[in-house]
Amino acid sequence: MKSAESMDQLPNEEFPEIAFVGRSNVGKSALLNMLARRNALARISAKPGKTQTFNFYCVNEGVYFVDIPGYGYAKVSKKKRAQWARRIGAYLTGRTTLSLVLHLVDSRHPPTSLDKEIMLLLCENHVQSLLVLTKADKLSGNGITKSIQRVRKDLTAHGMELPIVVTSALGSTGRNELLDRIGNALPAVS
Repeated sequence: MKSAESMDQLPNEEFPEIAFVGRSNVGKSALLNMLARRNALARISAKPGKTQTFNFYCVNEGVYFVDIPGYGYAKVSKKKRAQWARRIGAYLTGRTTLSLVLHLVDSRHPPTSLDKEIMLLLCENHVQSLLVLTKADKLSGNGITKSIQRVRKDLTAHGMELPIVVTSALGSTGRNELLDRIGNALPAVS
């Protein structure tokens, strides 16, 4: 629908928005494609930092899925990363039509310090969010259980409690649960 490099380029706040946020290369675009059941809706790359704009996708003519640039490692300048961080923070805390943030964390690794900063930012600003553990297809059942326990321990250590959904874009794992949670987060249509 629209790509925006700055806050003043964002579309009018006419539809509720579901934001996909996470580290570079965590699987935001892949998850968005899986939810929409469209292989190439959002462009996927093995190279971190491919998504450099806020990309708005209109779903069912009434909701925007927003693919946000990843934070952390990307082959861009420190200045560019700092700009992204400011824009992401401003968007997550100031967008009135933001209905839900899907905060993606790679299930194979513990949350990074940047992941924890985003968790705290969302919690402190009372932004409705849930934690999405991605790439579950790369772990055994026991590995997934350990990943969930590790994330819950980190959340508890910071006084936070968030719903956790385990996903795999490869096998559509978690798709129905995410769609249910998205549906529940959307404002009631009158």
